[in-house]
Amino acid sequence: MKTSTLNLLLKDASKNLRNNATTSIASIATIMSTLFILGIFILFMLNLKMGIIGIYTQFEVRATLKDDIKITDQQNICKKIKAANVVTYITFEKNTPLSAYIIKVNAPEDIPKIISQLNGLQGINKINSTQNFPSKILIMIKAIQGIGVILFLILIVATFFLIKSTMKLAIHPRINEISIMQYLGATDWFIRWPFIFEGIIIGFLGAVSAVIAIFFLYSFVYRQINSYFATLFINFINPSFIFTTMSWSFILIGIILTTIGRILVMKKFLII
Repeated sequence: MKTSTLNLLLKDASKNLRNNATTSIASIATIMSTLFILGIFILFMLNLKMGIIGIYTQFEVRATLKDDIKITDQQNICKKIKAANVVTYITFEKNTPLSAYIIKVNAPEDIPKIISQLNGLQGINKINSTQNFPSKILIMIKAIQGIGVILFLILIVATFFLIKSTMKLAIHPRINEISIMQYLGATDWFIRWPFIFEGIIIGFLGAVSAVIAIFFLYSFVYRQINSYFATLFINFINPSFIFTTMSWSFILIGIILTTIGRILVMKKFLII
């Protein structure tokens, strides 16, 4: 596509958006609201998973040493712990009469791994951990992930059909305009392009509006609850995540859904 043609189509799209301000604003509001709901859902699921993992990671593996442990055995235990790639933090508590290693790991499923590596080593008196929790928590996390993916796909499909319906309502009053262009000999794609560019602009503005709304709402909620849950060593996703990561995905989703929706709607109108 030539630059001059591209500029002409962009100007035409901008003009059409201004001339049809009511339907354009309605379309942007629809995309904003649907993506807003989608964004809140994603943040909820991510924070739920993060919170569950955060609660669990406070549980530790405690390897209590024998009172008469040999130095070589203690060095061997320390070496084994440090060699394990699942360990994130080690603390040595020197008590009387028994000392112990406090071990934190990367993820819940790593606790059985470190326990199996420590079992049978000379110099260990006992190993304490909440071994009844890992399997239940892992099942819970996997269930949340599975439900999250299913609900995400349902929301994406619902968002697409809602956007498509909005696009249809926005284009329907312009059937006469399309018919005149066809009568004058304009090709289907020449007719489509201004509408596609309109969809891109609407999708972009709707997505940006949704991201801004999500950021301010989530930032407010984050400030309210984070100070309380921080005392329980539970962290939540920082609001900066919305602008640094989520925003680009949402802008892309908004543009893609509106563009596809416009193409499908235009295909139907061009057949008429």
